[in-house]
Parts: sequence; C-alpha cells; structure tokens
Amino acid sequence: MDKTQTIHYQEYSIDLLSASDRSLVNEAIAATENAYAPYSNFHVGAAIRMINGTIVHGSNQENIAYPSGLCAERTALFSASTQYPGMAMEAIAIVARNEKGTLSPALPCGACRQVMIEQQKRQGKNLRVICFISDAKILVFESVECLLPFVFEM
Repeated sequence: MDKTQTIHYQEYSIDLLSASDRSLVNEAIAATENAYAPYSNFHVGAAIRMINGTIVHGSNQENIAYPSGLCAERTALFSASTQYPGMAMEAIAIVARNEKGTLSPALPCGACRQVMIEQQKRQGKNLRVICFISDAKILVFESVECLLPFVFEM
C-alpha cells in the first residue's frame, strides 16, 4: 500500500519574516562567530527564543576525536534546558557559514531533530524551527514533527 507524507512549512524571504523571527535569525548569524570548526570549516549558529523572550545561543563545537563534537542546535538546546529548567522554548533559528564566510543553507541533522522533538514533547508545546537557506528563502516549520514525521519513541 502506497502512502504519502506531506511536510508542512512556510517559506519567507528575510524581509518578510516577522520582526521577532528576523531578530532570532540575526542572533543565530551572530552565534556562528563562536563556532569551533577547524576541520569542516562549516560554522553553524543556533538561537533559541524562550517563552519569556530570553535568547539562548549555541554553535557547533568540533573535536579532533570525531565524533566528540556537538552541533549548534544541541549546544543551544542543552544550554537552554540547563539555564532555564522547565521553561518552554518557543523557536529555534539555525544558520551556517561556509569556509568562505558566506551564509549557507542549514537544516538540522537527524540527531538534532530527535533532541528537538523530545524537548517539544517534554514542554507540551510546539517548538518552531526556522532554517536559513538564503536571504530569499527561509523555511519555517511550526513543529519539529514537520521535520521528523516518524519520530523514535519508546
């Protein structure tokens, strides 16, 4: 039996994002400056807006003993959970820079999607995901389930 899965998302240019989402993307761009990526030269920044408006940053942190590093999304998610236990996260923006320093498309890896879905379930509220592709194309997912429709559960 054939079935089809539909992925729901909105597409915006940077200028058409809401002011709060545009600000969150800019925070994620700033977070790319704190990435430690000497091996891949792919600097990723993430910014989370907490329910109270506080912004928590994360950046990828590589390590020569691969895979000991950690993605920007998970550093931000774990930091937010530690600093603000029990507080809901509203949205996460993800941005990357390539080896030339040019902004580059960024979507979360599978491990990050799994951590995001567990956070969303823990808080009982959708976590919006904002992914920078280019100034002309930003993808907004209203729920992590849109990015990970067949989530791992126990």
